[in-house]
Amino acid sequence: MAYNTIVAIAGSTSLTERVAAAAAQEGIEDPVAWAQRHVWQLAAEPGWAEAWQYALDAYTLNVNPDTGQRNDVINDAMILAAVQAITAEEAGP
Repeated sequence: MAYNTIVAIAGSTSLTERVAAAAAQEGIEDPVAWAQRHVWQLAAEPGWAEAWQYALDAYTLNVNPDTGQRNDVINDAMILAAVQAITAEEAGP
């Protein structure tokens, strides 16, 4: 996993918005702030950088250029699992 890929993921506004949507669905207060606070942790999630880089390497003109918006790169299930894991960790035992 390249650090530049993690930086790109962390800088994706559309992906952060998708994370905020998942956080809102999970009942997290102020989901946008929560997503922004955890953006680097989320960007380093296992498998995310590899999926992101693969999407960039396989990019063609008929594909949405906004990688963070594409559900076929980092899908909703991946986002939800990460949000749930972080909130469980924050809640403690």
